[in-house]
Amino acid sequence: MKLTLNKMRSDIGQPIAYSLNSGNEAVLMNDYLQKKIEIHWTGNIFCSKCSKKTKRSFGEGFCYPCFISAPEASPCILKPELCQAHLGIGRDIEFEEKHHNKPHIVYLAATDKVKVGVTRNTQVPTRWIDQGANKAIILAETPNRYLAGVTEVALKSFYSDKTNWRSMLRNIEDESIDLIDEKWNCHDLLPQDLQQYFVEDDDVLELNYPVYKFPEKITSINLEKQASISGTLTGIKGQYLMFDEQYVFNVRRHTSFEIELRTNG
Repeated sequence: MKLTLNKMRSDIGQPIAYSLNSGNEAVLMNDYLQKKIEIHWTGNIFCSKCSKKTKRSFGEGFCYPCFISAPEASPCILKPELCQAHLGIGRDIEFEEKHHNKPHIVYLAATDKVKVGVTRNTQVPTRWIDQGANKAIILAETPNRYLAGVTEVALKSFYSDKTNWRSMLRNIEDESIDLIDEKWNCHDLLPQDLQQYFVEDDDVLELNYPVYKFPEKITSINLEKQASISGTLTGIKGQYLMFDEQYVFNVRRHTSFEIELRTNG
């Protein structure tokens, strides 16, 4: 089947269920586990915003004009502390009101170490799954993206805001991490004006990914350098497909790439 890639949809479960969109249909990727599949890039890239064909993908699947103008590609997507939506400033005020002037969550997530992150409250636990977290906890809830970003920045001196994707895919986990303890330590690290957003609920969500075998060594495939990949699908974690030959494929990195997906049973 032919489809244009976007990030995989995930549904919480035991294990998490992953799917790719193909037109009006959902391709359940869990059904392909332990089966041989082939992914072939057709050479086409279609902008995720305007759908026009583009020679290169910028950001997460944009053509260059959309990358520099679309609100979905605004700098505050990666750096929420730069958001000015609360001031009525942005690339698209209607978009900013709908997405950035809404409650946001600051969270702690754990793999081999603890990281701090920000997401819109409607994106929990999707954001945690996309990052391949083994467990996560809500730290604070703010009324907008800017304040969530400021809260994250206040904690960056103590926690990373990046996931070590290689450790995540190898399932290297520090079992000594206690997210509840880490969370309450953060309370005292926050400036007093931000402590009002602290959430006292201590629920920790543990995530179970559909993985039969974690890779020991990792080679990440880039379709622009290698147009076809094939192998037995051994697992899915974060936005990565894992194959039996110790290589992995980042679906989200290839947003807007048109591919042909084949299975040999």
